[in-house]
Amino acid sequence: MLEIQDLSVEVGGREVLHDINISVMSGYTNVLFGPNGSGKSTLLMTIMGFSGYKVTKGRIIFNGEDITNKSVSERAQTGIGLMMQRPPNLVGVQLGNLVKIMSKGRVKAEDLAEDLNLTGFLTRDVNVGFSGGEIKRSELLQLAAQNPCFVMLDEPESGVDIVSIEKVGKKVHELIRGTSCAGKSGAVGKGALVITHTGQILDYVNADRGYVMCKGTVACTGNPRELLHEIRTKGYDECISCNIGKKTLVKVKEEGAN
Repeated sequence: MLEIQDLSVEVGGREVLHDINISVMSGYTNVLFGPNGSGKSTLLMTIMGFSGYKVTKGRIIFNGEDITNKSVSERAQTGIGLMMQRPPNLVGVQLGNLVKIMSKGRVKAEDLAEDLNLTGFLTRDVNVGFSGGEIKRSELLQLAAQNPCFVMLDEPESGVDIVSIEKVGKKVHELIRGTSCAGKSGAVGKGALVITHTGQILDYVNADRGYVMCKGTVACTGNPRELLHEIRTKGYDECISCNIGKKTLVKVKEEGAN
C-alpha cells in the first residue's frame, strides 16, 4: 500500500531524514520506534505532504502511484489520514462542524463523538482548551469521520490518562481494522503506520512489523514486540551499534570486491 524508497528530507535547509526505506502492505500495521528527535514525526508529516518538508531524494509511492509531489488535499483524497502529535488550535471552527464536513454525511457526528466521550465538545472550537488526552480523542474522532484507507498515528497514547487509554486503544484498533474506507485507493483492507514511545498502544493493536529510527534513518527492523523488549531492556544503543556494524561489514565487502 505504501512504499518509501530511498527518501531523504530537508527541514529548514538541514537534512533530517536520510535514505529511508519503509513499506506497509494493505491490511498490515507497522510501528515506528525511536528516541526523541530521530525523525519519526518528520517522516509522517512528509508522507502527508505538509509544507516545510522538502524531499531531496527518493519517492513516496501509495498504491502504485507516485505521490511525492502531490498536495496534502490530494493525498487525503486518495485515502491517507494523519493523527498529529501536536495539532494546532482551530479558533472559530467547531469540532462538530469539522467532523460533519470530514464525514461527508456518511455518519452522524454525535454517534462518533459518543464512542469517545466527546459529545459535549462538538460545539467547542477544535483543540482550544482541550487537555492532552482530549486532543488525542479529538484527533481520533476526526480520523473516524474521514475513515482513510491508510492511517498514520503519531503517539496515540501520549498524554492519555490511565482511565482513557483503553477507550483510545479500542478506537485505534477499530479504526485500523475496518474493512471499508473512503478514498481512491481501491485497496482491500487498511494499512497503518504508528509511532509509539511507550509501546502501550501494542496492547490494543496487533502490529505486524516494527522499525527503529535513529538519527534520521532506519536502524533496525523486525518483530515489533521483540524490538520493544530490546528497547526496554537495552535502550536504543543496541540498534544503533548493530546498524553501524552492518554498514561497516557492507563497506568492507564492497572494498574487497573492488
